[in-house]
Amino acid sequence: MPASKQREKVHFTSGDTTCAAWYYPGSNGGCVIMAGGTSVTKEPASDLFAPRFNDAGYAVLAFDHRRFGESGGSPRQVVRFDEQVADWQAAIGCAAGLPGVDPERVAVWGFSLAGGHLFRVAAGSPRPACAIAQTPLVDGLAVAPHALRAMTPSALLRLLGRGVADTLGGLLGRPPLLVPTAGERGAVASLTTLDAMDGDRALDPGRRHANWEQTVAARIALRIGGYRPGRDAPRTRCPLLVVVCDEDDSVLVEPAVKAARKAPNAEVVHLPGRHYAPFLEAHEQAVEAEVAFLDKHMGGRGAQDARGAQGAQD
Repeated sequence: MPASKQREKVHFTSGDTTCAAWYYPGSNGGCVIMAGGTSVTKEPASDLFAPRFNDAGYAVLAFDHRRFGESGGSPRQVVRFDEQVADWQAAIGCAAGLPGVDPERVAVWGFSLAGGHLFRVAAGSPRPACAIAQTPLVDGLAVAPHALRAMTPSALLRLLGRGVADTLGGLLGRPPLLVPTAGERGAVASLTTLDAMDGDRALDPGRRHANWEQTVAARIALRIGGYRPGRDAPRTRCPLLVVVCDEDDSVLVEPAVKAARKAPNAEVVHLPGRHYAPFLEAHEQAVEAEVAFLDKHMGGRGAQDARGAQGAQD
């Protein structure tokens, strides 16, 4: 179902541009920052989960990474890992200054590529109170060979060729060469694993998000294999929840579990199903585990004060 909670559009500065976000005011002083993976914009990324977190009392700040959705930045549809991590850090600063938000009780939530970013965010500064990495891409070196085997030889050659052309074109200031984010086996797309095409029914049932551009600059095919945010796991000091799906064919299970084992304060929740199961058949299990985690690590004095004030009003 679409997000039904009252929300307002806000913007915050990141680098030399601005990021657009939806802000859901909360009641307990905590705030959950949310964003999606690769080209997934804030609405399909968060509309299913944000109202549930908001029902539990948390404010939500769901944003678009720069170069995507309603955020600024050009060229468009280009994933730059360091920039996106910087967007998360800017979002933490924004959330900390929102009315009614306790700056010490700001959490981060991301899935797939964004879930991988959170290992770096949790190891950096400003540091969140806790982090939820849902089906995260933590080790491109481990995942890339599997993703390449899911492609037909001809599609793989065409994708790599397009990636090289896009990279060279970018150096010359040419517009990005785009490919679909996901496709069937044999398509020239960023990902053609068995569960890649589950994204539409998971994130955009009913085709509500007409402005969601499901493409990405082809250069990502040359870069994703070198992206290994899970290496920052030992430096994550905040509580970390890693949610994995046991049949995940896109980011795989073992890399995320191995990274979680190296984090000082991590929990792993296993769900049945494929990469997008938390948005589909395992949604209730995912929400229950994630809200319980937030309550455990952000329940603190601010939430108790809010509950006490509500009780006094009643």
